[in-house]
Amino acid sequence: MNRKQEKWAIFWCDLLAPIIYEEIEAEQTHQFLRELCSHKVVFPDGECKKPSLSTLKRKLGKYRRGGFKALFRKQRKDDGNVRVVTDEVIAKAIELKKEQPLRSHIAINGFLQDQFAKTISRSTLYWHLKQAGATRMKLGIVKNKIRGRWTKDHTHDLWVGDFEEGPYVFENEGNTPTYLSAFIDCHSRYVVEARYYVRQNLDVLIDSLIRALAKHGAPGVLYVDNAKVYHSHGLTMACHIMGTRLLHRPAKDPAPGGLIERFFQTAQTQFEAEVRLNEILTLDQLNKAFAAWLNAGYHKQSHSEINTTPEKQMEKGLGGIRLVDMKAIISAFMEKILRTVNRTFCDVRVNNLFFKVDPGLRGDKVQVGLDPFSSLDTVEIYSLKGVYLGCGQRHYREPGQHVHIPEPVKPKHNYLELLTKKHQQELDRQVKGIDYRKAEQQNRWSFSEFAGRTAGLLGSKGGLTSFNAGQLEALKKVYNQSILLNRQMLEQAFENATHKSIPYIIYELKQIIKQEIN
Repeated sequence: MNRKQEKWAIFWCDLLAPIIYEEIEAEQTHQFLRELCSHKVVFPDGECKKPSLSTLKRKLGKYRRGGFKALFRKQRKDDGNVRVVTDEVIAKAIELKKEQPLRSHIAINGFLQDQFAKTISRSTLYWHLKQAGATRMKLGIVKNKIRGRWTKDHTHDLWVGDFEEGPYVFENEGNTPTYLSAFIDCHSRYVVEARYYVRQNLDVLIDSLIRALAKHGAPGVLYVDNAKVYHSHGLTMACHIMGTRLLHRPAKDPAPGGLIERFFQTAQTQFEAEVRLNEILTLDQLNKAFAAWLNAGYHKQSHSEINTTPEKQMEKGLGGIRLVDMKAIISAFMEKILRTVNRTFCDVRVNNLFFKVDPGLRGDKVQVGLDPFSSLDTVEIYSLKGVYLGCGQRHYREPGQHVHIPEPVKPKHNYLELLTKKHQQELDRQVKGIDYRKAEQQNRWSFSEFAGRTAGLLGSKGGLTSFNAGQLEALKKVYNQSILLNRQMLEQAFENATHKSIPYIIYELKQIIKQEIN
């Protein structure tokens, strides 16, 4: 008699109970059996099907002849004995296995075929090897890892974290699945942080961990799953900053995660089971109810592993709290992306949003730091070497909007005049008497006249001395672009310029030159 046969006997008795206990008239027995075989039932092996009429009659007959035990299958007389091969063949197989514990069933059957002209199926061979204590595990070749109970001497020595699927909530005008992110203290089994979210990614992990650190300080060791989210650069750097050892659960080895998995099971049976019985909640309602269950229920219930409540065990084992520089931790999680500051609007673009930065950074490549907890109203700007450069404020671009660039202060020393003087001296030495002024007159309009007229349009009477080196260089470049440049073109560019300054006049002048060339 075994458990399996007992389950089958009980199954048949339950089906035939109205007949067995004479709850129906004898003449209605056949009608009852026909009705019974017209409906599907779940058999003890899990299969759902209709019992046949002949089977029901046979089982009823057995019960009437021999009672409950008559429904058990008769045990074979040769049960446990070899039916196909002899004891000699089995003994030889066992000998071959003990001789070389790593020997496979294929190799063993090779020897048996050669000596006895017989082989044994893999399942039958393994059964007899197991009975004889000749399997790899029994012979000490394969050893399971020895597991110990999770224990630490003090509170916050070790935290274990993981994700688990939660109940559905009403979010975004529909039913949305949730995920429970939790961190539990190994010494006390106290849940330092647990909260439901509607997604399972790095942002959720950061939010959950930051909340735990803010309330309880830093743990000595953080033990997490081997999923990609727990291998993030930000988490690794944050652990180094706060002096926490980061460990990951071995791949394909779920047993070390038993501590947090046991908590998830408790939450599912004691809390989530009740949630699913009632009307669907919003995410905020779910988290409020969960916090109440943690504080009023789980933390005050005696835990079988520690023989006290998690709340008392935490207080008893608390030696101190390692404070955390939260600003440094958040900075570790901050995403930094490379951007070039727009020359016209003096801003950077992130996620289709624009952030105005210092005008002195126009055209520079910078790193934009995104705070994972902010509403993206501001960003932090860093140099390529990581030096903090300031804060970028969100703004909206408008048509015709430009950054006002103040006119630079005229320097005391004119470097352009110095260069021109030296260059003229060099030319004089090379041409040896050639009249440079006469050669320059071949151009329709001299640069001096061009620069002087530009100064006049801007309200200055100083000619070349009205400009600094940078402005003269810019004027020189546009002057050299075309020999067709004349007073009329310059005056037209001045009228077209949105702002009466050198950059805008030069821009409009370039457009006019392009039209003349085409």
